[in-house]
Amino acid sequence: MPTRIIKFSHWFNFGRYLCAAGIVLLFSGQAQAFRIVAPADGTTLTSGRSVPVEVEAGREAGLVEVRYYWYPEQTESLVEQGADRTGPAAQGSMSTEKYWQKDSITGAPVVALPALTSTVDRQPPYGGALPIPSDAIGRMRLLAIADISQGRLGRKTVFDEVLVTVQPASDLVSIDFETEKPLQLGRTGQSSAYGHVDSLGKIFELPVVGEFADGISRPLSSPSTGTSYSSGDNHIIKILPDGLLQIVGNGKTSLTVTNRGKQATLDVRVEVNSEPNEPPVANAGAAKTVKAGTKVRLSGLQSRDPEGEALFYAWSQVRGSKVAMLDVNMPEPSFTAPYVSEQRTFRFKLRVTDKKGADSVPAYVDITVEP
Repeated sequence: MPTRIIKFSHWFNFGRYLCAAGIVLLFSGQAQAFRIVAPADGTTLTSGRSVPVEVEAGREAGLVEVRYYWYPEQTESLVEQGADRTGPAAQGSMSTEKYWQKDSITGAPVVALPALTSTVDRQPPYGGALPIPSDAIGRMRLLAIADISQGRLGRKTVFDEVLVTVQPASDLVSIDFETEKPLQLGRTGQSSAYGHVDSLGKIFELPVVGEFADGISRPLSSPSTGTSYSSGDNHIIKILPDGLLQIVGNGKTSLTVTNRGKQATLDVRVEVNSEPNEPPVANAGAAKTVKAGTKVRLSGLQSRDPEGEALFYAWSQVRGSKVAMLDVNMPEPSFTAPYVSEQRTFRFKLRVTDKKGADSVPAYVDITVEP
């Protein structure tokens, strides 16, 4: 292999090689791509504390800064590559109303604020002490986005991400549903608090919150936080994976959640149109591998409704740095595969709804992008 000569103006750590100002480093082989070195994938961390974070720049020259973002595992990624960033870093909380910048007109989240922004002047370079949100719990995604200077051509970005588990240091004191009690679903066709008209087959989530001994409330809706669900009558409310609930019949029942030995029960009354309706089935298509810069078309055309009704589509992105998707409410949305320094996986979620309001269980598809 050819020998390369690199001269650095600061200390850097490239795997096992260290170099300082004015020192020329000789090495053979190919440098690694940009990646998160610490914390390692699968690590268990403690909420509210800081964890040392470190990256390797790999073969990327002109690294300007690295921004770090926390997301619950299934939260849709909201970070726009190269987007302008305003406001203070959100170092204390991951909850939607505190953690994400919102559109001034619609109020919808548009850009996640970084938990840490680091440059070469930090120790280690482009790393440092990364605060873990105080109300984080369960599986979390740590996304690192690096800005690379291209001189007059502007900037490009690369990313890496790891999945970790975050646990609070304090004990759970109590658990409860954050909703009206008793919960009434249907209410003769009125729109519910979840933004839809309740009907047979409708899938929904309920906010479950735990109060911990450190005085912090943490969201416990996801099973990754340790929460399990049970229904008093599976012919009225059916329990689905990932903390999802589905209306399957009319009547009175109860829902019980359990976490860390604590329980809460919610009485539920369902009064919806009793016309039989089988929920649709989402199919997000086959996984594929593409080259950076190519146009990628996702396909939900294999999704179906048992009664043959028309479907409404809702696509979202749940892994990888944010890509600009077109036609997210159509069967075949598209995006341009971004620049990557090595293979990176982008994951997309599809949910379909029939015209009577019944939802599908989410379907997922992975798109691997190569340099």
